Amino acid sequence: MKIGQFEPKTPQPASTAVERKAHPSKGAGAVEPSAKVALSSSAALRTEGTAGDGTFDQAKVERIAAAIKDGKFKVDAGAIADKLIANAQELIGRTKA
Repeated sequence: MKIGQFEPKTPQPASTAVERKAHPSKGAGAVEPSAKVALSSSAALRTEGTAGDGTFDQAKVERIAAAIKDGKFKVDAGAIADKLIANAQELIGRTKA
C-alpha cells in the first residue's frame, strides 16, 4: 500500500461559503442546543471492545508514522483478511441471534 502526498483542499470562495450565526445570547461559534447525534447500530458495534476513553498508544502511532514516512511500513494482507473474515462472521452471528 502506498500513501501519496497530502494535498489540502483549497478553501471555498466567500460567496459560496456557508455562514453560521451564533445564538444572540451565546458567544461566537456557539452550538444550537437542538443539535442531536445518534449512533447507528454499526457504529455502536465498532465501539464495543475498545477502551472507550479516547486513549491511544502515542509511541506506536509515532513508530508507524515514521515507518510510513521512510517507506518501510509493511502491510500484512493475510492478517487483515483474517480479521475481516472474523469480524464478518461475528456480525453474521449477532444478526441471527
